[in-house]
Amino acid sequence: MDLLRTPDDRFHDLPGWTYAPHYIDVDGVRIHYVDEGPRSAAPVLLMHGEPSWSFLYRKMIPGLVAAGHRVVAPDLVGFGRSDKPARREDYTYARHVAWMAGVLGALDLQATTLFCQDWGGLLGLRLVAEHPERFARVVAANTGLPTGDEKVSEAFLAWQAFSQKTEVLPVGRIIQTGCARSVAPEVVAAYEAPFPDESYKAGARQFPLLVPTRPDDPASEANRAAWRSLERFEKPFLTAFSDSDPVTKGAERPMHKRIPGAAGQPHVTIERAGHFLQEDTGEELGRLVVQFISRT
Repeated sequence: MDLLRTPDDRFHDLPGWTYAPHYIDVDGVRIHYVDEGPRSAAPVLLMHGEPSWSFLYRKMIPGLVAAGHRVVAPDLVGFGRSDKPARREDYTYARHVAWMAGVLGALDLQATTLFCQDWGGLLGLRLVAEHPERFARVVAANTGLPTGDEKVSEAFLAWQAFSQKTEVLPVGRIIQTGCARSVAPEVVAAYEAPFPDESYKAGARQFPLLVPTRPDDPASEANRAAWRSLERFEKPFLTAFSDSDPVTKGAERPMHKRIPGAAGQPHVTIERAGHFLQEDTGEELGRLVVQFISRT
């Protein structure tokens, strides 16, 4: 596998980003993660999606650490400071689940609180389903676990088509347009930092095609199996979806219906927030997670 590695100087002096990098090797791929707070504390695992990186969680991390929690925020392979396979065919749903399971095992995360958004949920919910003993609770935000049996939103299909047809994938602008509030130019630039040129964006290009949109998708059966596991997950499960995300609108309803741990939880609608609600309302989300942990 041909791997690209973003030069370190691309990550210098990013706004609000003062966290030391940490790395682990999973099957020959270097994966970056943020690790803040006391190592003895039960971890909060923050999983980002497409085409962002752990920088998306910079507004949530301080409040979680101040409350005494350990915070672990990995960069998915192909994003952030993690290695980036150069060939699009090297990106598969199953391989990404395995890479993130490798992080979970290498760090031996136990009694974990998962916060997941976008692809962070498509992968994180698979981790919960396949390793439920490692998780104490879940907060799912603007995400889902598609099997290809559901109706696909027009907003997602439009994004999928754009991601394949555009000559230059404008990562920073994609984040900006996926927010309901203003995003400063230096923040837009920080989302571009992992990608010096288009050759580094194979993962960002391929991820939209990996979402199961038909019943016979390569990941469909594994996701159906994950749903069967989640239908037995009785630990606390909270949804926090935004009010302004056409891509994932309504995706929380199957979670409320099918996951036992979601019953009776005070599910939240985050106001004035778009798809990237961590960028819009990160501090609020951090407080929500702290409160969720304290009461469950």
